[in-house]
Amino acid sequence: MKNSHSCENSSAEQLWFTAPLQVEVRRAGLPPLAAGELLVRAQLSAVSAGTEMLLYRGQIPADMTLDATRSTLQGAPAYPLRYGYACVGQVERIGPQVDAAWLGRRVFSFAPHASRFRARCEDVIVVPDDVPAEAAVFLANMETAVNLLQDGQPALGERVVVLGQGIVGLLLDSLLVQCPLQSLHGVDGLEARRARALHLGVDGVFDPLDADDIEALRVLLRESGSVAGADLIYEVSGVPEALNLAIDLSGYTSRIVIGSWYGSKSAAIALGGEAHRNRLRISTSQVSTLAPELSGRWTKERRFELCWDMLRRTTPQTLITHRMPFGEAAALYTLLHESPGQVMQAVFVYD
Repeated sequence: MKNSHSCENSSAEQLWFTAPLQVEVRRAGLPPLAAGELLVRAQLSAVSAGTEMLLYRGQIPADMTLDATRSTLQGAPAYPLRYGYACVGQVERIGPQVDAAWLGRRVFSFAPHASRFRARCEDVIVVPDDVPAEAAVFLANMETAVNLLQDGQPALGERVVVLGQGIVGLLLDSLLVQCPLQSLHGVDGLEARRARALHLGVDGVFDPLDADDIEALRVLLRESGSVAGADLIYEVSGVPEALNLAIDLSGYTSRIVIGSWYGSKSAAIALGGEAHRNRLRISTSQVSTLAPELSGRWTKERRFELCWDMLRRTTPQTLITHRMPFGEAAALYTLLHESPGQVMQAVFVYD
């Protein structure tokens, strides 16, 4: 490891999405570090089975930026392009005007998948010494889960349903089970995810493709109080049609928080009948900003500190099912596309 300012050229292996259902790992040269920059050698990066697979399948609107708040993800999604937002690595070199204390630090970055990358000091987050890399790689998704919890504001004794038990849904479960709710139920079409939710402490899980299962959930929501319906429903399945199930499970003035990003997918949503009469409160939740009502006391830094605490408490690394060498990226995306039920969380491992 270099222990001084360095202007040496470096190279990196980078993941490129080249067309729908096509990815390549390419080697590219990196220019010398500029003032205030770091060179980070990646250890792990997490693959998103939600947003990232929309990009892989060509389902992101052409006129929408990938993330307007991240310099590495700005711009319209035109192939070929790079993506990824959950990388843990170690600072290998520093540029001019960078404190030498940065050398060797473990950092989290919202950088696209690559074996090395340049980043400004202010664009990385130092990983606490007591947080393993396999837990730290969940920081972005844990921030999403924390943001969902803050936006939904679950209250004492409420009935809560989480539609979608992917990684965000499971992390949200791990937070909600710490709340004094009356009940917490999950919905997902994959048996492995339902089993994981039960392991986390969810009271019951149901298959949206099984009419009897969903009717059993409706009965539970009717029997668990004098007023029918869930108080709060989170939609994090990534499936637009799930909004109709959210409406079906609602009661009078129920809250529906949409955490999914559907990309270019859409569905007909039944907002007539009971949905109209019930005065439903439907809101969207997006992690790139803080809710206005929290901004007087909360900052992104405070939220990240809370996320580190939640990562320590919930040990999300147990959700990792696939550790894939970076050079085998194409095989992993094919697996996620064709057999998503086999993968809970996949990470790229870098030499």
